[in-house]
Amino acid sequence: MGGFFGTIKKSSCITDLFYGTDYNSHLGTRRGGMVTYDAEERKFNRTIHNLESNYFRTKFESSLDKFTGNSGIGIISDTDPQPIVFNSHLGKFAIVTVAKINNIDTLEKELLEASMHFAELSSGNTNPTELIAMLIIQGKTIVEGIENVYNKVEGSCSLLLLTEEGIIAARDKLGRTPIVVGNKPDAYAVTSESTSFPNLDYEIHSYLGPGEIVQITADGITQLRKPNEEMQICSFLWVYYGFPTSCYEGRNVEEVRFRSGFEMGKNDPHEVDCCCGIPDSGVGMCLGYAEGKGVPYHRAISKYTPTWPRSFTPSNQSMRDLVAKMKLIPNRAMLQGKRLLFCDDSIVRGTQLRDNVKILYDYGAREVHMRIACPPLVYGCRYINFTSSKSDMELITRKVIKDIEGDSCAKLDRYATTNSPEYCAMVEEIRKRLNLSSLKFNTIETLIKAIGLPKCKVCTHCFDGSSHF
Repeated sequence: MGGFFGTIKKSSCITDLFYGTDYNSHLGTRRGGMVTYDAEERKFNRTIHNLESNYFRTKFESSLDKFTGNSGIGIISDTDPQPIVFNSHLGKFAIVTVAKINNIDTLEKELLEASMHFAELSSGNTNPTELIAMLIIQGKTIVEGIENVYNKVEGSCSLLLLTEEGIIAARDKLGRTPIVVGNKPDAYAVTSESTSFPNLDYEIHSYLGPGEIVQITADGITQLRKPNEEMQICSFLWVYYGFPTSCYEGRNVEEVRFRSGFEMGKNDPHEVDCCCGIPDSGVGMCLGYAEGKGVPYHRAISKYTPTWPRSFTPSNQSMRDLVAKMKLIPNRAMLQGKRLLFCDDSIVRGTQLRDNVKILYDYGAREVHMRIACPPLVYGCRYINFTSSKSDMELITRKVIKDIEGDSCAKLDRYATTNSPEYCAMVEEIRKRLNLSSLKFNTIETLIKAIGLPKCKVCTHCFDGSSHF
């Protein structure tokens, strides 16, 4: 997915930029980059590092001396190398993006036919962030250029521009990914994750609306484009991606997970001895479940991170399975002879969960029940970089539907409808394949209630196929 951070101060911004960007590290694993603007020397300073085998902080600590200036932007990217620096008729600027461009081939062809060129090739392919910049410089102004991005990109795009005058922040036209603005005396910051703010002494100032564009200086914020009315913020931010202390649209991630789990626990008739959250995103839900159900919370599984830090979503299936096995360590003393209920964020392919369930039984669990924080994933995400999956057929739901119907796309609306005969048959088949004592998914209604936004403002496409470009 990816996350960014930008700051502009009346003093050096380097420390805030370094740590603020680092607080987005849970959103990506491939590339990290920072760029600053030094007004005295009138120059941009940029560094990009590969993060696939190490942490952002470790990679950038030795590079900090090269950065100077009072303004800068940084990125944790799960796709392409960023930031990119441009000199154009709109002036000099650096750009970072959090984007998914489904029609990148079409846009690339269109730009090449207009006699434009691409220099920042990534693994031999067009760098998506460079393509976004090319769309921007087609405009007579930066705002017009960003609106060109909104009009042409099928998918989503939120971005930051570092200019000689300040930072321009533009949220995706449907607000699929968030942008949060913070402030403190003599400084402003803008980020994907409000988790970046507390330890740097920033307070949340505002949340950019869908399609809103603002210019930020050390003295304040100027709105360049009003927000759109329609919003489709990704519900999976609260289910999985978001860090527990982050807030989007004023709704805290951990609070949403707790409320969601509480509702499930309160209404669950199954008798269990204790419950456990699959680290990390299943923990908040499970704490809520424990309170709602009235059963103790136990840490029957712990995550080992010292030497397994970079395992987000490897594209290779065998590597995903290996990492999942190595990182999660069962505690035999908390498992043996017990009726255990586990909470997790989602089931995508099901391969990791199946292997984990086998281990739990091998370690002496009497029963293994599973509660999932979101509804079944029936549709692949077309709007953000959700997983490394290349096909809807990687979803366990689609495999089950194909086995039942002979066609993986048959009656999807029925399979996505909670408690329909088709839905119940699908869930029961998944339960059998994973060898679970019971399996229940959260409902869209409970998830939306926990988030606290109107259904029409939240994207639930991967559950019910309801969204659009």
